[in-house]
Amino acid sequence: MGNGNCLDLSFTATETEASVGIAQLSKGLEAQGLPPHKASDVKIALAEAINNVVEHAYADVTPAKVRVHCRLHQNWLDILISDTGTPLPGFRVPDGVPAPLGSTLDELPEGGFGWFLIHELTSDIRYEHRNGCNRLSLRFDFPNPTT
Repeated sequence: MGNGNCLDLSFTATETEASVGIAQLSKGLEAQGLPPHKASDVKIALAEAINNVVEHAYADVTPAKVRVHCRLHQNWLDILISDTGTPLPGFRVPDGVPAPLGSTLDELPEGGFGWFLIHELTSDIRYEHRNGCNRLSLRFDFPNPTT
């Protein structure tokens, strides 16, 4: 993979287009050599991050484009997700503390685990909001393959 294989995709921030985009990115990364043992982690974190953009960044505004840039190296994957929606609260990545579970089935939360999963599955997360653009960077490290 040398300097890294790149994969770029842009789509409108709707549930349907996001779902298609996540599937395309997952297949493209696997075709470029994403280690099979990391494919699920990447797909889950990517889906959570992109769905957050669709559900929250564009919640009260007309959906615009989500741009995803992936760079796959032999030992790591960097993903940059950009959008022009509403910034993250406090202009920072949430801590990723899971929602409380409650004590009965009726008390189970419907959501509240997205950022927790993203934190658990990535090696590094960075966020910036500049010039009206949100930029979320996710990094996935994978150890050198054993020979």
